[in-house]
Amino acid sequence: MSATTILLGSGGVTIKEPPPLQTNNNQNNNQNYHHRTQSQHSAANDVLKLFSDTLPLDAIFRPKSVALIGASEKSGSVGRTVLWNLLSSPFGGTIYPVNSNKLRKSVFGIKSYTRLQDIQEGIDLAIIAVPAHAVKQVMLDCVEGGVRGAIILSAGFKEVGNEGQQLEEEIYDIAQRGRIRVVGPNCLGIQNPITGLNATFANNLARPGNVAFISQSGAMCTSILDWSLQANVGFSAFVSIGSMMDVSWGDIIYYLGDDPKTKAIAIYMESIGDARSFMSAASEVAMTKPIIVIKPGRTSQAAKAAASHTGSLAGSDDVLEAAFKRSGVLRVNKIRDVFEIVELLGKQPRPSGKYLTILTNAGGPGVISTDALIESGGQLAWLSQDTMDKLNEILPSHWSHANPIDILGDATWERYAKAVEIAAENPYSDGILIILTPQSMTDPTKTAEAIANVAKKINKPILASWMGGQTVTEGRAILDAAGIPTYDYPDSAAENFTYMYQLSVNLAQLYETPRWCADLHPSTAVVDTIIATAQSQGRVILTELESKRLLSCYSIPTPAIIHCRTAEEAASAASSIGFPVVVKLHSETITHKSDVGGVKLNLNSPEQVRDAFNEIQQGVEKDDFFGVTVQPMLDTTATDAFELIIGSSLDAQFGPVMLFGLGGTLVEVFQDSSIALPPLNSNLAHLMMKNTKIYQALKGIRGRKPADIAAIEKLIVNFSHLVMDKWMFIKEVEINPLLATPDSVIALDARVILHDSNNMMEVDDDEVSTQTQIIRPAIRPYPAQYEQHWLTKKGRVLLIRAIMPEDEPLVVDFHKRISEESVYTRWMSNLKYDERASHSRLIRVCHVDYDRDIALVALDEESCAGNKCKLVAAARLTKVHGKNVAEYSVLVEDEWQGEGVGGKLLMELIKHGETDGLDGIEGIVLPTNRAMIHTAEKMGFESVYDKELNVVKQYYSYKEAAQNCTETPPKEDYQLRRFTCPINI
Repeated sequence: MSATTILLGSGGVTIKEPPPLQTNNNQNNNQNYHHRTQSQHSAANDVLKLFSDTLPLDAIFRPKSVALIGASEKSGSVGRTVLWNLLSSPFGGTIYPVNSNKLRKSVFGIKSYTRLQDIQEGIDLAIIAVPAHAVKQVMLDCVEGGVRGAIILSAGFKEVGNEGQQLEEEIYDIAQRGRIRVVGPNCLGIQNPITGLNATFANNLARPGNVAFISQSGAMCTSILDWSLQANVGFSAFVSIGSMMDVSWGDIIYYLGDDPKTKAIAIYMESIGDARSFMSAASEVAMTKPIIVIKPGRTSQAAKAAASHTGSLAGSDDVLEAAFKRSGVLRVNKIRDVFEIVELLGKQPRPSGKYLTILTNAGGPGVISTDALIESGGQLAWLSQDTMDKLNEILPSHWSHANPIDILGDATWERYAKAVEIAAENPYSDGILIILTPQSMTDPTKTAEAIANVAKKINKPILASWMGGQTVTEGRAILDAAGIPTYDYPDSAAENFTYMYQLSVNLAQLYETPRWCADLHPSTAVVDTIIATAQSQGRVILTELESKRLLSCYSIPTPAIIHCRTAEEAASAASSIGFPVVVKLHSETITHKSDVGGVKLNLNSPEQVRDAFNEIQQGVEKDDFFGVTVQPMLDTTATDAFELIIGSSLDAQFGPVMLFGLGGTLVEVFQDSSIALPPLNSNLAHLMMKNTKIYQALKGIRGRKPADIAAIEKLIVNFSHLVMDKWMFIKEVEINPLLATPDSVIALDARVILHDSNNMMEVDDDEVSTQTQIIRPAIRPYPAQYEQHWLTKKGRVLLIRAIMPEDEPLVVDFHKRISEESVYTRWMSNLKYDERASHSRLIRVCHVDYDRDIALVALDEESCAGNKCKLVAAARLTKVHGKNVAEYSVLVEDEWQGEGVGGKLLMELIKHGETDGLDGIEGIVLPTNRAMIHTAEKMGFESVYDKELNVVKQYYSYKEAAQNCTETPPKEDYQLRRFTCPINI
């Protein structure tokens, strides 16, 4: 306690001096200044962040005043441990102990308070360490006292059953009313090693570092903490998130994504919680900061144990894996892997591919490393002829002449250095693993020194495994100091190389610019009629005829199908289609037609069709017979034909999930399939195909012609639109078999299952009906409702719609036509074209999730040629992390300014914010941008000039807009559909 100054009195105890930082980074110890850097992972709210010095969860991570409710001197109590931790680690704030015992005047000599309301000063953070039954009243006190953040350490909530669940819900409602952000309950607490805050009951404070660690398991936190102190590993934040009553993965990831001290995020996860929130946050942050997750529950037994621990529902592990891949998160299998890969990413560049060169002085470790590399998804690099020639010049004649490069047991440090230098020049290699086993001719220390010098000239990742004990200790230290990660065993090094490759390359694949698919305009009225008809009849399963009509509405090819009520109609239909044909039972009550003899194949004449009709009719009850369908008999056994399957079903956490793979009658036997979360674009559809074994055959194999990959890709995209458009009505949909040939792809059979309409409630995109067990999609659907044609003041026609990943080329062209003045007005800086139009930036512009971000574009209809249109304006609304407000931005091409385009786009953003239930919209513009200021004020924005910053801060309040509503007649298209109150320009 020598470094702490304690001021006693009515104001509590103030920790005046922050702890000395133990990192090499140049950290600023002034805790009143929050380091702000312009975030590179957000495309829209970059301007607002320049003028903000706080983050939404700062009350929890960087508090200036902390009240500990349940503070105690009782030995072994949580309240005592937490108070001692707060006192022992200065964080630059004031501590207020709260103890309900009216006779107690102080705790550890510090004035204590009976109730939170007795504290006169404002409280940022309340740490609650009282029994579960007392937490509700404490939270009411927090609301009354204006507390901004809370950490509930107490257990005894949803993890103990229904009674605990109800109590947790009541506490959550109280927190929401008081606008208090809550971490927990049932957690260890949080540590901010950068400021010195230790709001946990752990024994130690983590060392400062640049990696944030988040865990649902408090025990895992204490174990990792103990290990990190021994291994000299530091953290920028150390969080036990608990049951996630309020603050969830998404909130924490967003916060740490904005935190300049955090360079990587490591997570121990037991349950996903709010899937959409996690997906949205992870997708955004993972583009600039690696997120590494260890998620137990791959086996059903482990999943059950995790669910029991957190009191949360466990979903399919395969679906979770797909979600991680979709959001750019790297999943690892071992706790050790999490921190090894974080260390590796911090020390070495990411590989551009999966091909590794292994260099060793012993054959056995090289073989073991090769196995680990291949099994984890990597590959051995091919040695070029030039590389072979150079190695032959310096190595003994009996070296391996292959990769792994075995330079033999008598290798000297000179041989190691020269071989590594040559191997690094191999153009087919993406990284190098150097293995050393202690042998009499090999000096581990000198070899390490030589490798450290050679590594300075190499721009590929280098990993090392100095195997052994005492004799290699000094060599390991030299390599570590040189920034070369060193492993006890080479198989671990090989696996970590593959992890690093997966993290970088998978992100690149995920955000490749998709190929354009033709505009899809489904016949939604027909689809709605099909669904409504079935629901009105109390059916949840569509007939094959209905299913195929539904698919056809989404441009999914199906065979010709004719419904026939008599044998003569069937014979006539068969003749018109052409023989051979298939005749199937048409029934609204029987779904498995084959079980009742309801499928007759390969019929070649009208007589055979009539006989088939009669046999099918006689094989079922009268009430089950609604006629037959006649379809062409397609050859599924042709050499170049493939039977595939595509389907969608509901996951308990992520909602609709799509499956693609090998189909036919043996689909369950081969189990060759991949899973993805809709919606999909052409790029994601292609990745979905690539993740199956049948994909290699679809490309053509052993003389078989390749299938029409582009057609399959387009069908998958269209199928995903169907799933997303009708997720509130369709429970399951499956096409099996989907016949793919070199010339076409066609759905031979289809099955659609609806939600039970008798129990359905009317829900919107952001509601989940527990009565119908409808789970909303984890990724928000494309907002087709914004598509509209609009006439400018000069009479020019624009197509307004939400942005899509496929629009990247249009955005590149758009930026070519923007003047420097418009650029400066929008970004308040001279952002160069190369930076504005770079792929890495446009990823964040075009790949929006339509949940936190919505971007609208205006396209010149007259310029459209095929799928290419001239983009003339763009607008974006981005929710501010931790607040129920969003920031807007608008950019209009110079030639189109003055035609009302910016005002129209801003109006659409206001409508979107109302639909999303926002409290308001913020904006910051330059005082010289008079046109935007004037337009926004006419729509109801308030403008305030900030003289110090020389900017105009704008705010639109939906509440005030409703209160100030007047019955002004609408003018043209400018009408805000809120409380029937139009806004005019």
